Amino acid sequence: MIVDAHHHLWHLGGGYDWLDAPALAPIRRTYTPSDLRAELAAAGVTQTVLVEGGRCDAEEAALLFAHAAATPEIAGVVAWDDPASPGFAAYRDLPGAEYLVGLRAQVQAEDTDYLARADVRSGLAAYGAAGLVFDLVIRPDQLPSAVRVAAACPGVRFVLDHLGKPRDFGSWRSDISDLSEMPNVYAKISGLFTEVDDVRPYVETALERFGPARLMWGSDWPVSTLAVPYGETLERIRALVPAPEVFAATAREVYGLPAVQSPRRQLWH
Repeated sequence: MIVDAHHHLWHLGGGYDWLDAPALAPIRRTYTPSDLRAELAAAGVTQTVLVEGGRCDAEEAALLFAHAAATPEIAGVVAWDDPASPGFAAYRDLPGAEYLVGLRAQVQAEDTDYLARADVRSGLAAYGAAGLVFDLVIRPDQLPSAVRVAAACPGVRFVLDHLGKPRDFGSWRSDISDLSEMPNVYAKISGLFTEVDDVRPYVETALERFGPARLMWGSDWPVSTLAVPYGETLERIRALVPAPEVFAATAREVYGLPAVQSPRRQLWH
């Protein structure tokens, strides 16, 4: 079994305005479950986690749940929510809400101290109490604040997306080492090929600091195709990471994914 713990689907014109950036022209189109399934079949990927795509509104959750309900390979959804004003409880009434395994906000678009805000931390605590993971999509300069929020919210499971979008290896290595000391923080080896030229030192450091039990692989498809094809994203990371847990067990444990073909039941409360 191979689990892709991080990919997206979107409909062009559906509110994903960030795709208007000139550099994103190659992926400025609609990506459907059929597109995804073709990639998964070719790469031998069994299960996936569908992650919100930067639309940043509650209506997207219904679309993601519908995709999950209609696509056997999608085993979980990380939907958008605003931790400063949580509205995720309303998702319970949506068809397919049983696929919700986590939440995410575009923290990378906020200031450096966003995670220190009392209202944000209160919202994060509510996610933890509901049994939901919070995915951290942050800039490198926000890594120190992630350390502090993880320490302040021990009841929340955090998953660091894209290893914090590294740039300078030296400063990143120091900050990621500090973050790895937090036992409630996990990390995704995802999205690296669009961030750095040589992924090896970042992958090796993450494996050393977090260990296989707190690391998972994610493609960040289709954004990742700006740099490498889907299958190559997987194979190049597999060549660097000998631990099979990174490619299935960690994601299944952290997100509570069901066994393949098992009926889905709502896990959050």
